[in-house]
Amino acid sequence: MPNYRVKVTIRCQSCGEKYILKGRREKGRVDTGFKKCLCNNDSNFEVQYENEL
Repeated sequence: MPNYRVKVTIRCQSCGEKYILKGRREKGRVDTGFKKCLCNNDSNFEVQYENEL
């Protein structure tokens, strides 16, 4: 499977902050570089992926 970019929407379940990032799909994983929310939450997120053309 070739590497390609995807649109990633991340919503923090603690404070509701929403992040829209571009990620790269590699080996079945998507990497955006996102580590944690502004509220210091680093594990409780809702994540959605969309393919980019």
